[in-house]
Amino acid sequence: MSSLESKVDVLIIGAGPAGLFAAHGLAKAGVNVRIVDQRPIRVAAGQADGIQPRTIEVFKSYGLGDRLLREGNQIHMAAFYNPGPNGGIERTGRASDVTASTARYPFEITLHQGAIESIFLDPLREMGVEVNRPIIPTALVLSKDEGLLRDPQAHPVKVTLKHLDGEQEEEVVHAKYVIGTDGAHSWVRKTLGVTMDGEQTEYIWGVVDISPDSDMPDIRNKTAIHSPNGSCMIIPREDDKVRLYIQLSENDVEKDIETGRVDKSKIGPQQLMQVAKKAFHPYRVNHVGEIEWWTIYVIGQRVASKFSVNERVFIAGDACHTHSPKAGQGMNASMNDSHNLVWKLTHVLRGNADMSLLKTYEFERRKYAQDLIDFDKQWSALFSGKPRTEENQDGVAHEDFLNAFQKFGAFSSGVGVHYAPSMLTQPTHQGLSQNQIIGTRILPHVFIRAADARPFEIQDLLPADTKFKVLVFVGDITKSEQLERVKTFAREITEGENAFLAAFNPEIFDVWSISSGKKEDVNYTDVPVALRPHWSHVLLDDTDMYARSGGGGYTRYGVDSDRGAVVIVRPDGYVGLVTPLESTEEVVDYFSVFLKKTSSS
Repeated sequence: MSSLESKVDVLIIGAGPAGLFAAHGLAKAGVNVRIVDQRPIRVAAGQADGIQPRTIEVFKSYGLGDRLLREGNQIHMAAFYNPGPNGGIERTGRASDVTASTARYPFEITLHQGAIESIFLDPLREMGVEVNRPIIPTALVLSKDEGLLRDPQAHPVKVTLKHLDGEQEEEVVHAKYVIGTDGAHSWVRKTLGVTMDGEQTEYIWGVVDISPDSDMPDIRNKTAIHSPNGSCMIIPREDDKVRLYIQLSENDVEKDIETGRVDKSKIGPQQLMQVAKKAFHPYRVNHVGEIEWWTIYVIGQRVASKFSVNERVFIAGDACHTHSPKAGQGMNASMNDSHNLVWKLTHVLRGNADMSLLKTYEFERRKYAQDLIDFDKQWSALFSGKPRTEENQDGVAHEDFLNAFQKFGAFSSGVGVHYAPSMLTQPTHQGLSQNQIIGTRILPHVFIRAADARPFEIQDLLPADTKFKVLVFVGDITKSEQLERVKTFAREITEGENAFLAAFNPEIFDVWSISSGKKEDVNYTDVPVALRPHWSHVLLDDTDMYARSGGGGYTRYGVDSDRGAVVIVRPDGYVGLVTPLESTEEVVDYFSVFLKKTSSS
């Protein structure tokens, strides 16, 4: 192989949030990954900026949450303005910005895309991975050899890259897998012949990032303005900045005669500010210093017809779904695509899982994308519609908008994402965890460690380290009958035909025990050794020593505090299976569908 040819496990094309997230997750899992981007430098300002509560949890699971929380602005309250007297606007209400009751972080974080990308770039650099730029792909050839396509360790994808810096013109990369995260106009998607299905709306919006000078009392809250002069949204940002989304009418823009598209060269940021000032009336809004960033867009809602080809080339992020940005979903949906794909690719590359596991990426994330588009159609129509007034009784009423805001809260926050039944999501025994819905992420809750009564948030104990977490709710083991059930379970998962810890690579499991007993009564050594691989892995559903946190966990999940249950949490934090302690064969059956058994089993 010449110096202009190379091999790699995973080639990522596009270094936006979705691509960087995938590169970070794969590199952290030890996968040989390369990422290329056509931009000579990373994003410096503007672009996507909102992080939803579930995505904060995901950042935390990769060890990136603290920096995000430190650098970003937090949005806790939303305000609503509607037509008032004298042709201006007045506030008609305030509410919690996040309406999802199970959110661990009941707020949004706003931070410009360049800073968010840095949160990935810095640890990637420490792991020896740099974004190669400026580089564009010019050819992608996927082998038709079935033998190569079925061999997870083969390199059936050949990608030709063109270097734009003049050091070398072209190189050829042979990859096992390729992920296209190259945006809404994705070259990877078009090269694969994958279509985007959906439609363009008539809604035209402008965006400006400014340091505001305003007497608007809610300038530091997320604020939805329905004005007689058009709609506007305020998104407070880091460093005293705000982002304004400004609805534009046909009279505010000019269109290209030939294409019929908005001619962006005929409008600028100062004109956008003039439109915003009308929507703010009677409040004033100006900017201090330069306008940091601005753009214009027409809302389109489209989903790719497929998210992968032969489970060898995948697309993620804007490459496979586009929608309006005002609900703050784009970057979140994109990075969670990568979160879903990373652990699946890792286990296939390590030889732990069958390639069929990769089919679940499209199954889960395309359904989510379609749900997102349905949500966005309703949301953007409500936001872009004219407000109800005495003269326009058919307009959008404040009550309708507020009801939608609250109704869609779980979905928009990300905590309500629910993956449908599949090989990874088996809801047969949903009744054993009535409040922890199978197919949703593990609910946050504080438990205390049995050995020292130290409180821990359960999500922090279940990081995105590609391992399956086996949570054994052992119930009340101070009762001899229950302790015998637990001992039998421990014996069966390590010995005999249902011993899944022996049947599959034991390194991919992380076992935890959670007792319903009290700290005064339970010793961590009471739990069988197989269910406490380390002294720290025994938890109690009790309060801390000062009763400030913890307790009520069995009730929160809807698990019987006497008899317990087994909860299997996937590496991405979503619950895949719940069974009784007696059903060890169901656990084996669950994993047997997509995991490869060890040669000794």
